[in-house]
Amino acid sequence: MTQSVDKDFLEALVKAIVDHPDDVVVERKVDEMGVLLSLRVNPQDMGQVVGREGSTAKAIRSLLRIVGIKNNARVNLKIEEPEGSTRQARS
Repeated sequence: MTQSVDKDFLEALVKAIVDHPDDVVVERKVDEMGVLLSLRVNPQDMGQVVGREGSTAKAIRSLLRIVGIKNNARVNLKIEEPEGSTRQARS
């Protein structure tokens, strides 16, 4: 897939959800496993992107999978933890 339809889709989707759309950064890497999209947002927007029990993140991943299928690519999403995050690690 030469054009980054998946990257543009993710960027537009996340910018519509968050309170700080100017801080949304999407990086796209292609390898033998498929396409990896790395998402960085403002630390205050992490809750909106992840959602309760990860429901929003799961929905975004499902939509990206559909975009990938339509364009014959396997698309994965990595949501990067912002610096200074107060999220506690699971034990």
